[in-house]
Amino acid sequence: MSQKPVLKIENVGKVEGDKVWFRPFHFQLNQVAAVQCDHIVGRVLFHVLTGEEAGSGRISYFDQSHPKDWKRYSHRIGLVSHEEGVYERLTPYEYLQFFQQLYGRKADINGLLHKVNLPGGKSRRIKQLNYSERRRLSFVKALVHQPELVILEEPDQNIDLESKVLLRELINEHTAEGGAALVITSNMESAVILTNEVYRLNEEGLKKMDVQEPDEGAGGDQPDQEGDSLPDPESSAQVQLERIPAKVKEKMILFDPTEIDYVESVDGTVQLHVKGGVFPCAITLQQLEERLEPFGFFRCHRSYIVNLQKVREVMTWTRNSYSLILDDHHKSNIPLSKGKLQDLKQVLRM
Repeated sequence: MSQKPVLKIENVGKVEGDKVWFRPFHFQLNQVAAVQCDHIVGRVLFHVLTGEEAGSGRISYFDQSHPKDWKRYSHRIGLVSHEEGVYERLTPYEYLQFFQQLYGRKADINGLLHKVNLPGGKSRRIKQLNYSERRRLSFVKALVHQPELVILEEPDQNIDLESKVLLRELINEHTAEGGAALVITSNMESAVILTNEVYRLNEEGLKKMDVQEPDEGAGGDQPDQEGDSLPDPESSAQVQLERIPAKVKEKMILFDPTEIDYVESVDGTVQLHVKGGVFPCAITLQQLEERLEPFGFFRCHRSYIVNLQKVREVMTWTRNSYSLILDDHHKSNIPLSKGKLQDLKQVLRM
């Protein structure tokens, strides 16, 4: 029997004046997913999901339309806000006890504090906790009323490694018990560590990322070594051209070539630049040049391959010095070799 989505977003967009935060998109959450986006866009999305008026579309939780009165079902949802305030004069125990009473639910407060390694919950006050410890407290605060869904905004930003591990364990335990979780983060690495169900949200809309566990028997990150048996080009060419792999921690992200702004080689390491993010790639620059050329990419420098669809300006600095200015998040400045200038003119029919 198919599981009904806990959260359903239908054609929801957000526009304020001339500013397009995100175009209308569709999404549904069954168990756990992460949405990666700019942190300001993430803040806007978090507000829309928790009661703020959206520009268009419909949001429903648990098969119920998103009400203007958020309190109607907020007891079924746990929230972790990036800019969350706390009552510093309370102890962690008193803080969780307050929310337990607020929601009218019983919880093992000592057990929750133990899960996030906050001993002395009855003696230390919150003002004595460091930033990472406060974030851990906000994690269990979101779970104290045993919600069916938790929504977390930038949960692991600027926290220590122990807190990141504890966050992952809490989400895994919550979903193993039948709960659901939505993570909103500006960090792609955070997204893929927490789940394989990763989406990217920007002004163009929402797109699902192709995230895979690595094939341990496939030879790791050393492709096309001498002596390796190579696949038949006719059978593999289409697959190679459609997705470009990048490794993030222990997982692999497969990018659509058209998403890539440019490729750079730094000290022998190839990096993909995608929507402001940088992702290491095990494929050589020469191999990427061959695979990306059909998608409108150009080898503009010995260390750079650029997506010509992203180029907005050719800048002349001196008689022998040129740059390509991209229409990307950072308005990137990419060097153009003198010897490549004529080739570029031919490609662009200048």
